[in-house]
Amino acid sequence: MELSLSRIHDKIELFEAYDMKTLERQIDAQIENNQALMLRVASVSHQVTPVADSGRMLYSAVVHFKAQA
Repeated sequence: MELSLSRIHDKIELFEAYDMKTLERQIDAQIENNQALMLRVASVSHQVTPVADSGRMLYSAVVHFKAQA
């Protein structure tokens, strides 16, 4: 078994939830997790889409994490 320790330089994560507060909590939790990997938020892109069957809104976000310099 070989153990390889290489640093992560870029990481993109996708999130989705049916309300904005849940989406924010998910992103905040992952920001804290990624700080341990020395990653910071480089950019955030978000979108709101109506769900046809239920009439609810689906909130989604893409967060790009980059290594701290």
